[in-house]
Amino acid sequence: MTAPKKNSSSTNRAITFPIVGIGASAGGLEAFEQFFHAIPADSGMAFVLIPHLDPSHASLLVDILQRATTIPVIEAEDQMSVRPNHVYIIPPNRDMEILHGELQLSVPATPRGQRLPIDSFLRSLAEDQQENAIGVILSGTGSDGTQGARAICGMGGITLVQEPCTAKYEGMPSSVIHAGYATHVLPADKMWGALQFCTHQFSRHEATRSTAEKTSGIKRVLIQLRSITGHDFSLYKQSTIHRRIERRMFQHSIDDIEVYVRFLKENPAEVHTLFRELLINVTSFFRDPEAFTVLKTEVLPYLCKDKIEDSPFRVWVAGCSTGEEAYSIAILLRELMDETRQEFRVQIYSTDLDDEAISIARTGVYADNIAQDITPERLRRFFTKDDGGYRIKKEIREMVVFAIQNVIKDPPFTKLDLLSCRNLMIYLGHELQSKLIPTFHYALKPDGILFLSPSEGIGNHTELFAVYNRKWKFYRALQTRASTQIVINSPSLLTETGGSFAPDNIIKPSAKINYADYAPKLLAQFFAPASVITDLKGDILFIHGDTGRYLRPAPGHATLNIIDMAREGLNLELRSAIHAAASDNTLTLSRELQVKTNGGFSAISLGVRPLPDATGSYNQLLISFQDIAAPKPPRKRTIKSAEAQRIEELERDLLYLKESYQISIEEQQAFNEELKSTNEEMQSTNEELQSTNEELETSKEELQSVNEELITVNSELQAKIEQLADMQNDMKNLLDNISVGVIFLDRQLIIRRFTREASRIYRLVATDVGRSLNDIKSVVEVDDLLVAAQQVLESLIPFEREINIGDDSWILARIQPYRTLDNMIDGVVLTFTDISARIKAIVAQEALQVAEGIVNTIREPFVVLDSELNVIFASDSFYVQFQLTPQNSINQSIYQLGNRQWDTPALHELMDGVLLRDQSVENYMLEYDFPVTGHHKLLINTRRIVSKTGALQMILLSME
Repeated sequence: MTAPKKNSSSTNRAITFPIVGIGASAGGLEAFEQFFHAIPADSGMAFVLIPHLDPSHASLLVDILQRATTIPVIEAEDQMSVRPNHVYIIPPNRDMEILHGELQLSVPATPRGQRLPIDSFLRSLAEDQQENAIGVILSGTGSDGTQGARAICGMGGITLVQEPCTAKYEGMPSSVIHAGYATHVLPADKMWGALQFCTHQFSRHEATRSTAEKTSGIKRVLIQLRSITGHDFSLYKQSTIHRRIERRMFQHSIDDIEVYVRFLKENPAEVHTLFRELLINVTSFFRDPEAFTVLKTEVLPYLCKDKIEDSPFRVWVAGCSTGEEAYSIAILLRELMDETRQEFRVQIYSTDLDDEAISIARTGVYADNIAQDITPERLRRFFTKDDGGYRIKKEIREMVVFAIQNVIKDPPFTKLDLLSCRNLMIYLGHELQSKLIPTFHYALKPDGILFLSPSEGIGNHTELFAVYNRKWKFYRALQTRASTQIVINSPSLLTETGGSFAPDNIIKPSAKINYADYAPKLLAQFFAPASVITDLKGDILFIHGDTGRYLRPAPGHATLNIIDMAREGLNLELRSAIHAAASDNTLTLSRELQVKTNGGFSAISLGVRPLPDATGSYNQLLISFQDIAAPKPPRKRTIKSAEAQRIEELERDLLYLKESYQISIEEQQAFNEELKSTNEEMQSTNEELQSTNEELETSKEELQSVNEELITVNSELQAKIEQLADMQNDMKNLLDNISVGVIFLDRQLIIRRFTREASRIYRLVATDVGRSLNDIKSVVEVDDLLVAAQQVLESLIPFEREINIGDDSWILARIQPYRTLDNMIDGVVLTFTDISARIKAIVAQEALQVAEGIVNTIREPFVVLDSELNVIFASDSFYVQFQLTPQNSINQSIYQLGNRQWDTPALHELMDGVLLRDQSVENYMLEYDFPVTGHHKLLINTRRIVSKTGALQMILLSME
């Protein structure tokens, strides 16, 4: 059975049984009896009946229906709680809705004939019971119940519709079926089985909702959807997804999700049907009227207060379904501009994922029952009534551009004044909602308004929006760039690029040099002691000879920098020599040093020379090491004391240390200055890059949004082009087949278009379009037609004239004003209709009348017979002479006239001769006793008359 609802609109008490709303009008009593005949007394369901009742008489339906069922039948009362195993019937002259499982009665505000009580109750049932709502539509006329069935389907409920051929009146069932809101179409007496299956499915759904098997099956269904339609529903609200899938399973009588997965693979059309079911296209004009009142009286004036003339007012209606909400906003803006006498350009972008819904929205034609959502004044002002229902007027239609768009992954529109996204996010999971809200903020201007439904909100994004109207969920966009980074960094909300590219400023490594071939040639020039080739920073590029006495691996992280690897006593001199060579290109030659090797100090000679590379640039250094042999003691030497030697050695070392220290200080100062300068440059560059990056990102998003708008406008224009092409094809075939000459002229009598029949009057060819009709010579003398055309343009009084064009041919020339759809005069239309047959018929009729006058003046009786000897015509003298009348003579055989006095063997012989042998008889004597006029002697003359075509044969019989 049904479960208690979990949202804010749920009932206060748990509804644990299904509530079935049943609507019917004409023929409904018979359908009710058939329906309840199969319902057991303990069905566990509650039934609410909404028939069309006479408001001025008490209803006997309760007593009549009680005789057909054992279920208690009750007339509903206000605030009555609905209980299972009961039938409730709406009282006469009352509207009824349901709230929290209780029936709410009210006095109708609209007159009888305009009320749609079934739609009203089923809508409230859908809102109250949501996906557990069940609607039944039985026999009736009109379309009441269609919008209610739509609401139930939108909430994921079930709708059962009586099979039209079994209904006494099929209007209501056919309307729901053609609109596509019928879950099952069945005879009334077969619906109980479907209801049982429905409740069984729900019970099974509750029992197995969280099983791993069911979850796996749902995922496979979503994979099928994604692979065929390209849309991923995995982040939509799972309870809604499950219920919609089960509804499709119910329609195919499938109760195993694995079977349904196989069914989808074998029937791709079912995938598209399920896709449209998941899109939940439920909307109406001015849904939540109080919210639209706030929109008109508070929000729109606030947004328009600073608008100047011809400035754009941009609106995006996301998830527009069939377009009612977009048109509602357009109507409010038109009313506001009329009331404030303020004109600005309105651009309403209305998008949805469902191409069929967008097609309906573009057409702008809605059923008659929208009258319950729109005031009569707005219906009169903004709609035109035609056979298909109500059509939105051109001034409103041109405000709105409709396009197919996936709001989740396609780029948003930008610089919006108003963004309306109502009853879309309630079907999305929390993750998608968190992505959409920053997107909406990014799309709006600062202080722009976001319009949500009462059951939606902005979540935790309070840093992006401030509340404008808490009850009806209007939010004002705050001026912050927090949403920009969120949108840019969200891959699901940006258009994916087809390829990748590398930055232009990537530094490519220089070509590698083969130092094994190149270095020995250079070293040979200097007799190559143990040497190392480094770059200007001291990083080793190549090693020649044994350098172990001078270099050793540095402790810590591995490095190839020669200064770090230098042994004790070498590093200071080596650092200063490398610095001098790198900065000033100064050579260091044969500098003697004491290097600690194997626990003692050895004298070496250090050389550092700048070295050209393969390109000729001095970007490398050649560092060489050479041992110095200990000098032989002289033959005569002055013996110095050990103290003096030690002082001399220390002074020398101190001098080296001072020089090295000074060099190190200078290097450090230069390095600090360079580092400071580099740091400042890096900071400046970083700020510029950040600024440039933000500008590029913003420009990218703006370009994407502009591109999306262009795609949207292009889609709309493409649809209009297709419509115009169809209309042009229809017009061409119409003009080619009406056999009427037509010439369309503009206000300067320039030819716009003509049909081939017009060439009978004017010598026109295809290249004459764009020329003045004054330049075209007419076939016949009809020059005054152009004067008449000019007069029609000035007076708007149509002109009509019959013209003889020779060869017994006549035409009817008409000239009428050319009116646009806006009832503007933009030229004239000349039509030439061939009326030759009509003129000839008139002439023939006149000739016949003259002939009849002549014939009736002849005194001798005569009669005209057809080939079957039936009377076609007789003279007045014939009727007088033989006491007959036209009523009992015309189309009668001559032998049956009067008392069959003409049925004689002699006349038979005479007529057979005329027919068979084509004889003409003159002065044939016939004597006969006529009962009324007595004995007569007649001289009869006969002649056989044949028409030119031979199709008409007659006999003229005259007598004296």
